Amino acid sequence: MEIISHRGYWLEPIEKNTEVAFRRSFDLDVGTETDLRDYKGEIVISHDIPDESSMRFETLLEIMNGRNLTLALNIKADGLAEKIKNTLKQYSHTNYFAFDMSIPDLVKYLEHEMSVYTGLSDIQKEPVLLSDCDGIWLDSFRSEWYDSKLVDSLLDKNKKLCIVSSDLHKRDTTHQWDTLKNVRKIKSQNLMLCTDKPLEAKSFFGV
Repeated sequence: MEIISHRGYWLEPIEKNTEVAFRRSFDLDVGTETDLRDYKGEIVISHDIPDESSMRFETLLEIMNGRNLTLALNIKADGLAEKIKNTLKQYSHTNYFAFDMSIPDLVKYLEHEMSVYTGLSDIQKEPVLLSDCDGIWLDSFRSEWYDSKLVDSLLDKNKKLCIVSSDLHKRDTTHQWDTLKNVRKIKSQNLMLCTDKPLEAKSFFGV
């Protein structure tokens, strides 16, 4: 299992999606999830509506400094596929996946031969275009609805799997993390956990 941070490894909420959080994560050799939008013709990092203070996507890749750690790119606006692809290529960054875009936009990412994860959750019961996607973003908005057998069955499909940790929904992680410890393929390189507590997760899962 690989652990990635959620909007960087932040210690205070104000640090989410900021340079200090990304540097802290990358210096620990931990990749990250982050949110991409466009602002005045540039790709920027912002979970909410961007403004002139939003960090440029290129700045994140400069902070990465060639380390090619995992980037989970939460796509918050349509029509960005080609520009994101070109920016990643400019920085020789190949270890990424894009997710959470609209279905028509997902098709565009696939047409550009980009790495895309489809979604599966207690709200989205069927993963769209699973056969065409590289992996699955497994979420649990209301409760932990799946068990270790489902996780193993998804990994058996030879797809990568990134699981949203319960703390992202402000829930205790005890039940979910205990469940994941029972996953037969817990050591699979195709399995990831996205969390606000990357150091705790690394210690708990021994990675």
